Amino acid sequence: MSKFDVAVIGGGMVGAAIAIGFAKQGRQVAVVEGAAPKSFSPEQPLDIRVSAISEHSVSILEQLGAWDAIKQMRVCPYRRLETWEHPECRTRFHADSLEMDQLGFIIENRLIQLGLWQQLEQYQNITLYCPDRLDDIEFGDTNRIKLASGTELSADLTVGADGANSKVRQLAGIGVTAWDYRQHCMLINVETQLPQQDITWQQFTPSGPRSFLPLASLKSERGETPQGSLVWYDSPSRIKRLAAMSPAKLREEVLAHFPQELGDIKVLQSGSFPLTRRHAQCYSSDRCVLVGDSAHTINPLAGQGVNLGFKDVEVLLEVTQGKGALSDELLRLYERKRRPDNLLMQSGMDFFYKSFSNDITPLKLVRNAALKIAENTGPLKAQVLRYALGLK
Repeated sequence: MSKFDVAVIGGGMVGAAIAIGFAKQGRQVAVVEGAAPKSFSPEQPLDIRVSAISEHSVSILEQLGAWDAIKQMRVCPYRRLETWEHPECRTRFHADSLEMDQLGFIIENRLIQLGLWQQLEQYQNITLYCPDRLDDIEFGDTNRIKLASGTELSADLTVGADGANSKVRQLAGIGVTAWDYRQHCMLINVETQLPQQDITWQQFTPSGPRSFLPLASLKSERGETPQGSLVWYDSPSRIKRLAAMSPAKLREEVLAHFPQELGDIKVLQSGSFPLTRRHAQCYSSDRCVLVGDSAHTINPLAGQGVNLGFKDVEVLLEVTQGKGALSDELLRLYERKRRPDNLLMQSGMDFFYKSFSNDITPLKLVRNAALKIAENTGPLKAQVLRYALGLK
């Protein structure tokens, strides 16, 4: 049975990042993942799952050595962000206000994972168990980990980076506080008639927000085709009807319900999922620690999910750097540093979401006035933007 300092269950974006970080500390690391990311070629259609990566997350990826590989594939920088309900009451953010080249990048999740894997495979002190998955854990001072393949290994620390339905979390007996938003979210990749854009925007409606995220243009023999990702929040029944439509019919619905800023489109592909919020009741137990979606999920309203996960990685590596034993005290310190920030972001997104997703007339007047006022708050608006981007 192989012995490791750290076993990371889940080799997605956050799991691969924490594995590299622990390997850089000189620790022996195992990574267990069900499937390796598919290799990249420029003509591939863009994936449905994308993330708005903040500049702070970019700096973390740079420290892990993965950013160069990621940006050489497909990334789409954005410099502007707008949000509104009534067209005349908008809050606008611009990279120039923070003296930045861009606010962040819209990137396919798979390409972030792939860039991290290219770096991960360079470390001799990382052992990949792929394809494989966690079967069981026998807890002790050193955890004995059983994989579905029959392989067994031991680790001083087990990291749960295996997503919202984390088996590590379940086996460790860590409960969650969770609720359903009673809404679903539809992602729609489109080809846009408008040229490549540098803005992401969001319009609120009583049934939920409508959002646009610019994507990298797809390169082909015909040249470059500008693309975007649309996000449509609505009731489960409404999203179910939309998901059953043909691309042509779905295009008609999009053009009827999205603001005119979108312009004409061609629907390429779509997918949907329910909106839920989860927060682990603690982040560590029985020599296991949770990171990313295993510890917390958030309304995807502002695209902050993976950014919070990368901040988990940053802090867990920070508190363990230069330490020999990965003690329970260090894991508690990690939680004390991360729980308040994760909870604040969850609660902030919930407040914003619930405040706008209704048709109560007095509240509509107040929130539109608030957006109008926010547009002219100068330094305060800049500080809010800095916090959202994970900047100090």
